Amino acid sequence: MDTIAELGEHPEAVKVLVSVAVLLFIVAGRRIAVRTFENSGLPPERRNRFLVQSRNAAILLFLASVTVLWAEQLQTVALSLAAIAAAMVIATKELILCLSGTLLRISARSFRLGDRIEIDGIRGDVIDIGPLTTTLLEVGPEASIHRLTGRTVVLPNAVFLTSPVANETFTEEFVLHTTRIDLPEGADWESAERLLLEVAGEVCGEFVDDADQNMQRIGHKHGLEPPTVSPRVWVTTKEDSVSLILRYPAPIRRRGQVEQAILRAYLQRRDVSRATPDAAPQGA
Repeated sequence: MDTIAELGEHPEAVKVLVSVAVLLFIVAGRRIAVRTFENSGLPPERRNRFLVQSRNAAILLFLASVTVLWAEQLQTVALSLAAIAAAMVIATKELILCLSGTLLRISARSFRLGDRIEIDGIRGDVIDIGPLTTTLLEVGPEASIHRLTGRTVVLPNAVFLTSPVANETFTEEFVLHTTRIDLPEGADWESAERLLLEVAGEVCGEFVDDADQNMQRIGHKHGLEPPTVSPRVWVTTKEDSVSLILRYPAPIRRRGQVEQAILRAYLQRRDVSRATPDAAPQGA
């Protein structure tokens, strides 16, 4: 009686004894059932099936019994594990986001080493890709400048989850670049357009055929209609002003040089054409 009273003061000990008793009961019951079934003279296939099914049923019965007996303790353990897991997630949130960004980049194949990308206002050539960070060799400092600044930018890969990535080297060797030229009010935009196309044709003439072949190859690879690579001009208006947008092919790594060559040649010829009518009366 004293032993029973002592056990009553320790309910966990009682649950342990009950768990052991349940285990012994289940094991003994399964053994009796197996022996009875083995002596029944049934085919071996059915005996094997019964052995497997009885073993699984015994395991499930024991787990269900233990769960009922230790429900309170299991609930406490589950809450503790959930709290620990939540604390770990909060503590390692940035690392998890960076790893998730890496998985997104790999699955989307958005860029690779050597590509020139722009993300969250930062442009540069990818020189290193790690599981947590991506390193860019900065290009700029402005969107219209295509020179290396000499600085490196280390981006956490978590930024790929929230910001779109623009890959400027998707077309591999050549790109269709655009340059905007704003004309003063009342300017002869048709003459400016002809001069701009003339200059662009001269500067880009050496690689137009190569650019066309490159675009044809990329279009066939991705099932797209290849764009026309010859220089073209779009005219836009805003209030009383007119702007010319020139699109032309350029090697990806030289588009800054090509743009400068076109702009300088255009400005020089424009100034010459303006000065010529003034010079004629003086020589008369």
